[in-house]
Amino acid sequence: MANVDRVTFWTRKRDRSLFANGGSLVICGLLAGVVVAAASFPAVAMSGLAAKAGSQGFAELPSELEQQSAPQVTRIFASDGKTQLAVMYDEFRSDVPLKEISVNMQHAIVAAEDHQFYEHNGVDLKGVARAFVNNKQGGSQQGASTLTMQYVRMSLAYSAKTPQQAIDATKDSPERKLTEMKYAMQVEKELTKEQILERYLNMAPFGNGAYGVYAGSQVYFQKKPKDLTIAEAALLAGMVKAPTSFDPTTPSGYPQALDRRNYIIDNMRDLSYITPQQATQAKTVKLAKTTKRPGNGCVSVAKNNWGFFCDYFYRWWLSQEQFGATSYDRERQLKSGGYRVVTSLDIKAQASARKEITDQISDKNRNALLLAGVEPGTGRVRALAANRKYRLDDPEHPKNKLSSNPDLAEKGIRGTYPNTTNPIITGGGDIVGYQAGSVFKMFTMVAALENGLGLDHSITSGSTYKSGYIIDPSSDAACPGTHFYCPSNASKSEQGTFNMWTGFGKSVNTYFVPLQEQVGAEKVVDVAKRFGVQFRARQDAEFANDPASAHQWGAFTLGVSASTPLDIANAYATLAGDGMYCKPTPIQRITSADGTKLNVGQPDCTRATSKDVARRALDAARCPVGDQAQLGNCAGATEPNARNAVGHPIFGKTGTTDADKTAALVVGTQSLVVAGYLVNPDWAGHYDRMQHGIVNPAVYRTVADYMDGKPEEQFKKPGE
Repeated sequence: MANVDRVTFWTRKRDRSLFANGGSLVICGLLAGVVVAAASFPAVAMSGLAAKAGSQGFAELPSELEQQSAPQVTRIFASDGKTQLAVMYDEFRSDVPLKEISVNMQHAIVAAEDHQFYEHNGVDLKGVARAFVNNKQGGSQQGASTLTMQYVRMSLAYSAKTPQQAIDATKDSPERKLTEMKYAMQVEKELTKEQILERYLNMAPFGNGAYGVYAGSQVYFQKKPKDLTIAEAALLAGMVKAPTSFDPTTPSGYPQALDRRNYIIDNMRDLSYITPQQATQAKTVKLAKTTKRPGNGCVSVAKNNWGFFCDYFYRWWLSQEQFGATSYDRERQLKSGGYRVVTSLDIKAQASARKEITDQISDKNRNALLLAGVEPGTGRVRALAANRKYRLDDPEHPKNKLSSNPDLAEKGIRGTYPNTTNPIITGGGDIVGYQAGSVFKMFTMVAALENGLGLDHSITSGSTYKSGYIIDPSSDAACPGTHFYCPSNASKSEQGTFNMWTGFGKSVNTYFVPLQEQVGAEKVVDVAKRFGVQFRARQDAEFANDPASAHQWGAFTLGVSASTPLDIANAYATLAGDGMYCKPTPIQRITSADGTKLNVGQPDCTRATSKDVARRALDAARCPVGDQAQLGNCAGATEPNARNAVGHPIFGKTGTTDADKTAALVVGTQSLVVAGYLVNPDWAGHYDRMQHGIVNPAVYRTVADYMDGKPEEQFKKPGE
């Protein structure tokens, strides 16, 4: 959260007595030493300011300057703490200590704004009188504000809590000038000249979205402020007075910026900060006519394929009450708080996921291959990738084609390919998820184990099964002439006697629907909730939150509820985490601007099932992906190539929905669980048949890449 630095200025009794008793003579006292200048114009010229001082009481003006630190850039890094993923800001600004600011820049700002900076006590009395005389006599307006007074003005503006306070802090009025003078003199008592100069340079505006000297150096010269030359420093110093008027990147601003830069260089020479030779050489340097602003937010990192993860982090931040009462407050904190966020994104895993996706499917394909990777035991999200570009489609020159949903296409609505900012991998907003098929059978197996059934629990299954679940008799899933749910297997050859190892390994529908009946579908739904399935779709939520409705949810075990790859990766990671469900998090650590480590986003884990149940369920889950169970026999796999490809002990499950509208696979180790979906995000009722030959290799090869070079780690047995 933004740091508030309160500088309290205590008014001494002798000061209060002096100023309070002086009444309207206060300003005369302040202007001591400039009597000659004051005598050169009518007394009435001073009367307005003096009257203000007398009526208000200079000593009674506020003596506490509450300065809320100026907005700072928040930087987002990958898990290595080095790879910068994105920056987020309202104002591009990042404070730096004075020792990291070129002496040229320090001298240039003094030469530009306040020649007497190192001599005065916050108020340049001669300058005030001179400006007052000049302004009253109709000359060009002079402000006579010292660097310290300007710093006070900026501080008051940034600490303003209402629009009126911001106006009062910057309007041209005697009251404001008096307040600045009072604060400035107090600031000079509390801070050194070096501290004032550092704060000023970190707060000043330099135009083109650059606030503070670090940003100015980056935007105009793409360098650090410690490396600024005389010419560069003079240009920046010249812009503070009027960033728009002295903007060298505009036709009208260029000549004015050049003249002011050279004027400041001459001042630096006259103040003996530089030699005449250095001044002459500096004035020959051509001005930069271009700027380079850093990208802001998640869209700016689309080219690096980090956009979907960045978006997930952003949405996560906005959901955290620690950062504010409302989403607006939280966004302001993110974009002004100067945080250093080290996320959970693993660069290797992310790059691998994107590569494997690209090898399987084009970014321009209307179908989306979505991958999510989660670390068991922590919930840290290590990868989020898709065959999509995270960016908004150009409204004037759109690259996206019309939606594959004919109803939307008829209205001229475009699809999400190749460009989208929708959270298609993680869910949120209008994205409720997708039917994933048989990956949901794991929840039924866990519920059965929790209720006393063993992995060897056998059921003799036919190619179809007449259940006791009541559905609409007109449904294709109803047994002919009845209102009973009548599921069938993918192949008629899938019949016989199965247990959990063989039934799960071959994904036998007619084993798992009766198993769910025996346990109670509401208990299976409860397991899914404990394992992190979000039930974002309205009808799914209604069923999931009503035990009576859930009891009749016959097809639940076959994955008819909407979910996302992140949901399922994290659910299966719960098995590898010995039954501990950890909320998915994009965070490794967060440090505030003052260096404080925040205890937010850290692993938040609860026991979802017992350790032994998790280990037994995982043992059966080794069968579908070509591995060998330690407690029983598999006798078949729906994705037999995964184990050899990964080269480590693995577990997982395939999933397919009716008419192959979705194809899914989840593969996990003790270190990483990856779930992949092949879906059409724009139209659930599409007619394409999704192919496991696309999604499966992308999933298990991503896991293989991540595990390459890691020592083999065997899964633990119950009781160990």
